[in-house]
Amino acid sequence: MRISPLLALTLLLSTAIGIAQDAAPAPVTLTPAEKQFQESMTNVTLKGFFTVGDEPATHEDSYNIERVTKVKDDVWNFDARISYNQREFKATVAVPVKWAGETPVLTLSNYLIKGHGIFSARILIYNGMYAGTWGAQDHGGKMFGKILKNEAMPAKNEAPK
Repeated sequence: MRISPLLALTLLLSTAIGIAQDAAPAPVTLTPAEKQFQESMTNVTLKGFFTVGDEPATHEDSYNIERVTKVKDDVWNFDARISYNQREFKATVAVPVKWAGETPVLTLSNYLIKGHGIFSARILIYNGMYAGTWGAQDHGGKMFGKILKNEAMPAKNEAPK
């Protein structure tokens, strides 16, 4: 069974990079581009498609990102809700983010996902869209879609409108 590239990305990120949960975080400053990235990736849904190999068929993917937070140079925590196989779970995933000028690129290289193999990915975020490539040892493909802002959630003691 092949898994979707965004699920593979989520799994590999959650298992490949460890950020100490108990240590007090050092103060992190954000550049204007990083502030814009953080704002544009907070309370959004990545809705798009992926391909496998050279096949032209596309497969739908959708992932909810509650927020992103820079934790240190080139590492951002993604707080996400992931639906897969009719189950939903929450995860905080540490993601290496590199910059091509003012453009963020999620950058993974040869990360092991236990039971699934080694994966790499390059996902560019730009102008409300994402696009990139993903790959494993014996297969890979492309992924692309839109980044859609979710409706604001009501405060805990506020009734939904």
